[in-house]
Amino acid sequence: MNLLIMGLPGAGKGTQAAKIVEEFHVAHISTGDMFRAAMANQTEMGVLAKSYIDKGELVPDEVTNGIVKERLAQDDIKETGFLLDGYPRTIEQAHALDQTLSDLGITLEGVINIEVNPESLLERLSGRFICRTCGATYHKVFNPTKVEGTCDNCQGHDFYQREDDKSEKVAYRINLQMESIRPILDYYEERGLLHRVDGQQAIDKVYEDIRQILSSVAQ
Repeated sequence: MNLLIMGLPGAGKGTQAAKIVEEFHVAHISTGDMFRAAMANQTEMGVLAKSYIDKGELVPDEVTNGIVKERLAQDDIKETGFLLDGYPRTIEQAHALDQTLSDLGITLEGVINIEVNPESLLERLSGRFICRTCGATYHKVFNPTKVEGTCDNCQGHDFYQREDDKSEKVAYRINLQMESIRPILDYYEERGLLHRVDGQQAIDKVYEDIRQILSSVAQ
């Protein structure tokens, strides 16, 4: 089974990907893992990617696409299939993936998109705060301190929020991702490959929906 898993940051892709891999035994391929492996193994594309990263530059699409192709060409993919996570991020990468799969004689069988209300994502992602004294991490909604304003761990009262976790930064990231993901979802929907899953449900219920989709895809 050859699949993509998609969703906005905080939608729970990582959690669901782990469950899919455990049950269906496909190779979980995340963009970060691919880059690290390609650079560690000094593949042609890995060396190229490292040269950009070392200069603090963005890795161009053709290098990213090349790293994906190197990974999908490996022997384990023919045996197990794959679950690709974090790619494609643009419609151009989606077209490049089509070409890669065509070159390798592989068929994409399904695209799972975990859909979560952007306001819920904002709450999930911007609620984190940290104790300045001991570094303990909390969440306003999901993991608050037992006594408001007092760290459970060290009883300190000085908390802060990382710049990246502030609501305006999180909202900007979510909007950016929504803009880039929309044409990709439309593209796969037109091809009859897209399966939308309600990510607002409990984790196990989300997976039950995914499981039903994959069972029908596997037939």
